[in-house]
Amino acid sequence: MRLAVLQFTHETVTFLPNDTTRDDFTYPGSPAAGAALLATDPKGYMGGFVQVAREYDGVELVGITSPLWPCTGTASGWITADAYAHFVGQMVSELRAEGPFDGVYLALHGAMAVRGVPRPEADIARQVRAAVGEGAILVGTFDLHGNEDAAFLDHADMAFAVKYFPHYDGHLQGQRAARMLVRAVRGDFRPVHRTLKVPILSPTVVQWTGAAPWSDLVQRALVWEAREPDVFVNVFFGFPWGDAPDGGMTVQAITNDDQALADRVARDVADFAWRQRRALLEAARIHTIADGVHLARAAVAEGAAPVVLADHSDRSGRATWLLGEILRQGLARTLVATVASPDIATGSLAAGDPFDAPVGGGGDPSAGDPVRITGTVLRAVEALEPGVAGSGGGGGTWICVAFGTGNVLVLSPQLAQIVEPDELWRLGLEPADFDVVAIKSRVHFRRGFDDSGYARTILLVEPPEPFLGTVRLDHLAYAQMRAADFFPYGDPPGPVLSDP
Repeated sequence: MRLAVLQFTHETVTFLPNDTTRDDFTYPGSPAAGAALLATDPKGYMGGFVQVAREYDGVELVGITSPLWPCTGTASGWITADAYAHFVGQMVSELRAEGPFDGVYLALHGAMAVRGVPRPEADIARQVRAAVGEGAILVGTFDLHGNEDAAFLDHADMAFAVKYFPHYDGHLQGQRAARMLVRAVRGDFRPVHRTLKVPILSPTVVQWTGAAPWSDLVQRALVWEAREPDVFVNVFFGFPWGDAPDGGMTVQAITNDDQALADRVARDVADFAWRQRRALLEAARIHTIADGVHLARAAVAEGAAPVVLADHSDRSGRATWLLGEILRQGLARTLVATVASPDIATGSLAAGDPFDAPVGGGGDPSAGDPVRITGTVLRAVEALEPGVAGSGGGGGTWICVAFGTGNVLVLSPQLAQIVEPDELWRLGLEPADFDVVAIKSRVHFRRGFDDSGYARTILLVEPPEPFLGTVRLDHLAYAQMRAADFFPYGDPPGPVLSDP
């Protein structure tokens, strides 16, 4: 059994001004092919897929040349037509040259956006199908933030999306994809599916699955998978910062040659989500940045530290609203990690150097104006390369600057979502030195700061203006979709069959 393995992933913020180019996907280690591709992301989708596929005798995995995550992380906009055509064209040529294949594994994301290609993951499946023929089995893995409809499964056979946010189960879904791909190739599983669109448009900051009602929605899907053999349920929460014709929530059910069961399961989960729509949208309390900093100060005074101040709205990494408010209110013993300042982070600063420079800001109005920081460089640290698990935004030099009363600012070349506190302590910082940690994250940070029990107080904040990352999604200039077609911005009738 010969299985081709491909990857092309990006969570595209289409409202950012910087396009994602071919060069952004090209750096040491990317593109990757052969054994190098199979060794990427060992704790994620790829690692799970490779682990299980290799448990079967007689299975050969062929790693097709694939780009890894771009060096910009998620802080970049539309993928250019040139970049997409180049990498997909290279993949398709290799598939034709290296074939025949019995099956293909596609490590995807679901919220990729390409100029001129409305549904890129479905288009990748279409082109791969044309290259390998109708007899091969195509399976994809996805982030639950995919903007997906039925189009991918018009060309592929199965899809498996993570169920948790933060995404704990990427490795598990990769394992599942390998197992079901082998079964389908052997004829033991004949996939049929149903896809329903649920017209709910939700900001990612409310989608934490560690508490109701999002945990209830996940549990609904898990119960169906537990009670019915060979049933698999995907709930795509959607990615509202990707302007896509297939935006909003999606429910998919896949069964073993039982269309009636697929219809029943998809309808049940979609209807459950629709009944809970208001609770889903009200799942998180968002503070203005000024109120959040004031509440952080109060929490410290009341002995409720450590405090996490999470600016969920910063999509470029350059936003200075939170940093500026920390300065205005004189917050002390605060670690700000990070503010993207590529010009500074690529410089030659060293420990002990005086620091006096404007940081962050610019690029687009959401980032605000640069803020001047005066202090001393504590250290300059080389971060992990992009595409490496735990890279916290990927690569380059991070500069730690001491300022104010026990404060430290970390400057990075691009947006960095700090997920684990250890990412900060590896910079040489000490947990006991800080009462407040101010980060740029929506939900991912809960993996290390909430689930671990580190933070006693968590405050989600955003600027008062409806900037790029706002929860007020009707302020975004959508062109491929309309906010008014979704709850809570319109009055749609409820879940409908997906018809791309």
